[in-house]
Amino acid sequence: VPVDGSHWLSMRELLDILRQRGHEVVVVAPEVTMHIKPSENFVMKMFSVPYTQEEMEKDFKAFLHTSFEEGSFVERFLKVYEGMKKVSDMSVACCQHLLQNKELIRYLEESKF
Repeated sequence: VPVDGSHWLSMRELLDILRQRGHEVVVVAPEVTMHIKPSENFVMKMFSVPYTQEEMEKDFKAFLHTSFEEGSFVERFLKVYEGMKKVSDMSVACCQHLLQNKELIRYLEESKF
């Protein structure tokens, strides 16, 4: 169950090596991602989330942009805090939807994931 972004980019190499060594690799990911894409080197099991690709990209871009804005320390701190809260809320919603997906959880349990 990878985390999108740089974590995934690092993990992707490891998954490719595991596959080359004969392991069956299953990746569980939300339908809305920045970098996690299907590959012939692993099986993808996806689940829905309560936000769109556009919403996710908009929130991440706004968060990154805010990090480089000018202004007083307090203004910047509050903007970064709000951006982190939005990104964190998205992560929590993602986890909740994964755990509430009974079909996917059943698959994971039966396959001893």
